[in-house]
Amino acid sequence: MPTISLETPINAPVEVCFDLSRSIDLHVISTEHTGERAVAGVTSGLIGLGESVTWRAKHFGVWQHLSSKITEYERPFYFADEMAEGAFKRFKHEHHFQESGNGITIMRDVFDYTSPFNMLGMLADRLLLKKYMTQLLVERNSVIKHYAESGKWESLLKVDK
Repeated sequence: MPTISLETPINAPVEVCFDLSRSIDLHVISTEHTGERAVAGVTSGLIGLGESVTWRAKHFGVWQHLSSKITEYERPFYFADEMAEGAFKRFKHEHHFQESGNGITIMRDVFDYTSPFNMLGMLADRLLLKKYMTQLLVERNSVIKHYAESGKWESLLKVDK
């Protein structure tokens, strides 16, 4: 059961970071290179507790569908999504947000998963899957950081001034 943990400091309010992290539209932007699209459930805007989304994306040259559901939610400090259906045997992605002072939010991801195919899956984890998933999360966090720090979040989250 590999676990990926990442910490990203973001110079933006915790509420902005939290909402960007649950934005379907931002997720699509951050995974543009995989052609990822929300095809069922919540397909745009912000996803919340008890809601699900199904993604269609190309990973490792194969089109796949993956459904996840928000199973835990404490705005603006924490939420978790878990796989309902997809290529993994299971996963849980925890999103933690902490105000650290001076307007900096520490965004921490904990992605805990089990690959399918038992021993073959464990080998795939060691050879490429953990690195691939880490790169996806790093890219996603980079996009969240950019939108949060640049002010682009205002149009994406449709905030009225």
